[in-house]
Amino acid sequence: MKRVERRAEKQGRGTARKSRRRLARELALQGLYQWCVAGGSAGTIEAQFRDTEEFPKTDEEYFSRLLHGVLTEAPELEKEIQPCLDRPFNELSPVEISILLLGTYELERHPEIPYRAVINEAVELAKAYGGTHGHKYVNGVLDKLAVKLRAVEIGAKL
Repeated sequence: MKRVERRAEKQGRGTARKSRRRLARELALQGLYQWCVAGGSAGTIEAQFRDTEEFPKTDEEYFSRLLHGVLTEAPELEKEIQPCLDRPFNELSPVEISILLLGTYELERHPEIPYRAVINEAVELAKAYGGTHGHKYVNGVLDKLAVKLRAVEIGAKL
């Protein structure tokens, strides 16, 4: 029976276990969404998430770095993102804003994570939390940003 369960998890059926880092991104996204909608400080938002049942299952340090880093650098990240958009930043949905801020932060501040992994994680978040075609929009914007922010990495792969 255990083999069947493992195979189902690998094939995406059932309740596949998520990596600690993926959970950190999901919780960071939720915290950023909360910040977009209601405001609040990174410390207050983080404290609320530390009290949740899911928090011990996550990469707590990475969650904290993402949340605090994005909120600290949000104005600069927005300036990086805006030229890649087809409309003003503030016209995006709070989910798209949160995912794009998160993805841009990872592209800029975490070069140890391959750009394709950053984009893929952002797209998966958009599929799970965003609108019907939001993942396509997120993919397009982050692809453009990756060319700018990770030019050396992308050039090495060509």
